[in-house]
Amino acid sequence: MFVAEPTESPNVDAPEFCSMAENTLPAHLLNNVDVVYIGNFSDLGDKNAAYTMGGIYMTNQEATNFDMLENFVHEVAHSLEITHASYLYSQDNDLVDEFRGKRKRLSHLLSAQGYHISPRLYSFVEYNKKFDNFLANEVGYPTLLSLTMGLFCSPYGATSIQEYFANGFEKYFLDSPRAVRDISPVLYRKIKEIINDDEA
Repeated sequence: MFVAEPTESPNVDAPEFCSMAENTLPAHLLNNVDVVYIGNFSDLGDKNAAYTMGGIYMTNQEATNFDMLENFVHEVAHSLEITHASYLYSQDNDLVDEFRGKRKRLSHLLSAQGYHISPRLYSFVEYNKKFDNFLANEVGYPTLLSLTMGLFCSPYGATSIQEYFANGFEKYFLDSPRAVRDISPVLYRKIKEIINDDEA
């Protein structure tokens, strides 16, 4: 399943990472992943990893095995969107409602701090480059982290409904299911149901 080039960090051990990855997620959640490539992929651009057509592509330049594991779990979440997209993201879905409510709260928090962008962009649940640039470059993730603590599982989860799911999935398996439940109860329920449905 894993195809790895030598890593660039002395703190990353590819065989150990592979073992960690295989022990972190139940095997049935990997049904949409045929292979994981670890290397220096120019197509990744400024991303650390990507999922496409059954493959996860990950940079070999991460600092630690845990950084690699975060990338892997995150992309497995995106792989699950293939079989669970309508369940997760239909417009009359309670997960979309939960995400929109958090986006609305975020708009108030950022406005109070003097950060302004078209209010219409907060209502888009799909990825929007202008909104992503606003969060990353104008607000900045250190500021966003302090403002969104307890609102999103991670600041990047505010960028789109897909990242909201993937970041929650990542936190569920690598940090604390309880934290996901406390921050995003609908998201927690969706993750639990996907785990149980895929296992059946």
